[in-house]
Amino acid sequence: MERHIVHMDLDTFFVSVERLKNSALKNKPVIIGGSSDRGVVSSCSYEARTFGVHSAMPMRLAKRLCPNAFYIKGDYDGYTHYSRLVTEVIQDQVPLMEKASIDEFYLDLTGMDRFFGCGKFTAELKNKIYNESGLPISYALAVNKLVSKVATHDAKPNGQMTVPFGKEKPYLAPLPIRRMPGVGEKTSVLLERMGVENIKLLSEIPLRMMQNLLGKSGIDLSRKANGIDESPVIPYTEQKSIGTETTFESDTIDIHFLHAQLVRMTEKVAFEMRQKQKLCGCITVKLRYSNFDTVSRQCMISYNSSDEVLLQRAKELFTKLYDRRMLVRLVGVKLSHLVQGNQQIDLFEHTEEEVSLYQAIDWIKNRYGSDSITRAITLSSI
Repeated sequence: MERHIVHMDLDTFFVSVERLKNSALKNKPVIIGGSSDRGVVSSCSYEARTFGVHSAMPMRLAKRLCPNAFYIKGDYDGYTHYSRLVTEVIQDQVPLMEKASIDEFYLDLTGMDRFFGCGKFTAELKNKIYNESGLPISYALAVNKLVSKVATHDAKPNGQMTVPFGKEKPYLAPLPIRRMPGVGEKTSVLLERMGVENIKLLSEIPLRMMQNLLGKSGIDLSRKANGIDESPVIPYTEQKSIGTETTFESDTIDIHFLHAQLVRMTEKVAFEMRQKQKLCGCITVKLRYSNFDTVSRQCMISYNSSDEVLLQRAKELFTKLYDRRMLVRLVGVKLSHLVQGNQQIDLFEHTEEEVSLYQAIDWIKNRYGSDSITRAITLSSI
């Protein structure tokens, strides 16, 4: 059966939310990011991009390039609210949906063309999302996730596009290789040095040569260059989670020890989540006392992966749970309501130096193990 896959992307999501809150920002250059010159750009409007501004750029450089822009501090709660609102609208209408990030969705409409028409259905869904959220959205309909995602870029801003069945390879052919999902900076530089500048040339490289050049990823890249992508739309559920818990050798009421364990575990699951390029929308802390009574408490949070934010919420939950009269047998931490995303959304308040520090910490953990670097409080519990 011919697949019908839609990729939907909320256009300049952070900026669009800010414009809903302040109509004076409409059609103006808007830059979202840290509140000081030492911060970084998290997102920017199309108007600001014409000046050369882009995400992850140092804020002081953005201000030199576009001094008349509106500079706005990120609103965690606002972005999370609207992301969940759009998710609910889509879930209510679509049989199979994957939430790829806080502002990006895949829909599998395979089989619906016989009853309604996938193009008409998606156009009406786009209008429904706008009517209920006020947010512009672009989408593309194609035979697989790869082509629909690439085509959505060409549909922006606030547009739609269809790549007819059988036209995947001709559509991709003239595009630069950097437009191909999975082609990073190093791979693109390597291929461009070989004279491979567009996807057509990439698709013509013999499979064995691609394998010798890039290993298994070379085989995957060759298939994608030919418009082939069989990856499924993964059903979205808010129940996905990452967690850990520790049962102590002896029950304890040592509050310093318990706090140290809480910090260690929260850091551990937060790092694991970042490695999977996820953000969480909920955190849960669990305690089991010496009499085996087990209690837990959770709170919804703005989509996040920052140690600082998660540690603060974990400590707040622990304080509400902990009965100082009881010996504690077990402590657990769980992060749930996971969506695809990276730490950029956590960096509204961070300086360039802090961003570099956190990236360096994760690099060390990735290379030498998650316990290779940790906060001082955890050392006393080892």
